[in-house]
Amino acid sequence: MTANEAVDTRVRRRLRELRTEQGLTLAQVAERAHIDVSTLSRLESGKRRLALDHLPALASALGVSADELLGAVPPADPRVRSQPQKMGPMTMWPLTHRGSPGGLQAYRIVVVPDGRVPPDELPVHEGHDWFYVLSGKLRLVLGEKDFIIEAGEAVEFSTWTPHWFGAVDGPVELIGIFGPQGQKLHLHE
Repeated sequence: MTANEAVDTRVRRRLRELRTEQGLTLAQVAERAHIDVSTLSRLESGKRRLALDHLPALASALGVSADELLGAVPPADPRVRSQPQKMGPMTMWPLTHRGSPGGLQAYRIVVVPDGRVPPDELPVHEGHDWFYVLSGKLRLVLGEKDFIIEAGEAVEFSTWTPHWFGAVDGPVELIGIFGPQGQKLHLHE
């Protein structure tokens, strides 16, 4: 079954599949659906166009829902398979597909210590950031305050507040969620 397969083609194929899986004859399904055997035969073979009013009776005759008879296209593969992106001391693995609802993007992030210190002027941008530290220690400078965020702790802050973060005493692994503006900034620092 493909996304491009026409609905009527899909229904005809599913009708035949379900009928044969259940070991039913055309006559048995036609009787249960209260339609003529020749009509059912022509529906299955594509010689007669399927009408919407056929669906409930045929689904009931086969003991399935109309959705099962329609053979809806299966959902796309939900796995996120993007390549990691490296930016200086940070490597980010996308955990969400592009175009996620609300424009939010989640990343698994590993930050290695590189001797960097916060710049004299901390960056500010539109948006909101959220981090959850999985392992290690994260230094977060937020305005005039300096925090050490340890494994198991989460932080959330407006990115209108001047901010900077880096690893302390070894690599830090975290989950980060960024809005569209924060994503652009963090991926291109």
